[in-house]
Amino acid sequence: MVKEEFIRHSPVRVFEQSIKGALEPGEIGVIASPSGVGKTSVLVQIALDKLLQNRKVIHVSFTQHNDYVLAWYENIFEEFIKKQGLDCPICVKDDLVKNRVLMHFNQSGMTGDQILRSLKAMIKDGGFQAESLIIDGFDFSRARREDLAGVKAFAQELGLSVWYSCNAPEGSPPCAGGQTPAVLQPYLDLATAIVVLEPKPDYIVLSVPKDREAVSGVSSLRLDPRTLLIQ
Repeated sequence: MVKEEFIRHSPVRVFEQSIKGALEPGEIGVIASPSGVGKTSVLVQIALDKLLQNRKVIHVSFTQHNDYVLAWYENIFEEFIKKQGLDCPICVKDDLVKNRVLMHFNQSGMTGDQILRSLKAMIKDGGFQAESLIIDGFDFSRARREDLAGVKAFAQELGLSVWYSCNAPEGSPPCAGGQTPAVLQPYLDLATAIVVLEPKPDYIVLSVPKDREAVSGVSSLRLDPRTLLIQ
C-alpha cells in the first residue's frame, strides 16, 4: 500500500470524524482513562498519522523517558505495517524520525512558563516548525488552571494543535451529569474535545463526552486490547 492510501485508510480518520474533525491550531484535546488502558497508544497513533503526512510533531512526556516513548513509536509503527501493509516502510520511517522531537520534563522541577520557553526555543530558535504537540503523563490533579490556559495561548500563538493524556483512576467520580473525569472539571471550557477510554472484558471502548461545544456519547470506536490500535 502506498503512503497516501495508507493515510486515507488510517483509523485516525474515523477517530477524527468521531470528534467532528481533526483539532485545529490552538485547540486542545484530552484522552482520559485509568492507568495502563491505552492513552499513550492513542496519542502515538495520532502523532504517527501527522508524521505520515510530513507534519512535524513534538512529543512531551512527563512520566516516561525518551527511550520508552521511542519504543512506543517503534511498536505502533510495526503494528500499522502488519495490519495494513506499507510500501518501503524503511523509507517512510526515515521521514518520520526527521519530523519528530521527543522531550522529557519533570512536572515538579519546572514551572509551566519554563516548559513553554523550552518548547518555544525548539520551535523558534531551533527551526523545528511543529504543527502538533503531544503531552503525555501531565498530572491534572496537581495542575493549575493557568497552566492549561497558558498552553492554549501558546498553541494559538504558534499554530499548534495539542493532545494531552489524563490519568483518571478507576472508580474516580465523573463531572456532574457526564462521563468526563472530575479531575478535568476546571478545564472543561479550555478543551475542544475529551475522549474517555473505558476497559471492557474483550475490548476498550472510546467515549466522547465532549466534542467541540456539544456533549456527545459512546462512539463506535474500540481499542484492540492486544495491540491497543484504534479499530
